[in-house]
Amino acid sequence: MRPTIVITGATSGLGRLAAIDLARRGARLAITARDADKAEQVRQEIGTDLVDVFLADFTRLDDIRRIGAEIAARYDHIDVLINNAGIHAFEPRTTPDGYPEMVAVNYLAPWLLTQALLPALRRAPAARIVTVASEASRRHGTLRLPQGLTETVAFTARGSSEHYGRSKLLDIMFTMELARRLAGASVTANCLDPGFNTTGLGRELRFAAVLEKVLTRLGIGDPSRGAGLIVALAADPAFADRTGGYYTVRGTRRTKPVTPGDDPQLQATLWRETEHLLGIRR
Repeated sequence: MRPTIVITGATSGLGRLAAIDLARRGARLAITARDADKAEQVRQEIGTDLVDVFLADFTRLDDIRRIGAEIAARYDHIDVLINNAGIHAFEPRTTPDGYPEMVAVNYLAPWLLTQALLPALRRAPAARIVTVASEASRRHGTLRLPQGLTETVAFTARGSSEHYGRSKLLDIMFTMELARRLAGASVTANCLDPGFNTTGLGRELRFAAVLEKVLTRLGIGDPSRGAGLIVALAADPAFADRTGGYYTVRGTRRTKPVTPGDDPQLQATLWRETEHLLGIRR
């Protein structure tokens, strides 16, 4: 029986490479996409009978709620959820919901989608949640809660890295707390640093295409390495019982998150603040 794998951001970059590999390994895929044409290209490349598409704009949390319900209703159970979609914005933008764009897309959207799909993941014999973080988290500046979830501040293209890193730090903290909350369940939660990758590099930079070609010729930023780690955490038997880990593509090893990302109390605080922000009632 084919495992059902949900993967976000699968129409380009690491997500597309991981989706192709997972399909070759026998998975049935549910992919999220904003662009219907790009999604159809991926379906044709992989096989239309192996891919279901769910269209959503990750800057709109109501879209996440909608596709979460649609995906949960489509499948009896889900074996793997891969939270891969993300953005590095080089200028400040606010989403229609009023959140900083990178926080909304990189953290709030996967948090909300994970909550929506947890019942279906729990119905699998053994399920995995894999979230793509980044070593950019080590340059996150100052994390303040709950302000860091909602504040929209000005920054330059150069200063954008700090905001991107902070959104990825939130992903790591989310994963650690999620793993604790799933202790004893048949669902594991891990996150990863895919390393520097040229695929989709700085899509908002005017010279991105030229830079990508140069780096590719120099053998720098091979995206297959990052995609390979995503696939390993999603499908390799060696990771079947591992949970609460942050893994780096550098040696495919577990690594320690930067402070304060490794603080269990702050991880729990982040979870509670996120629940409150999104109106989640327990």
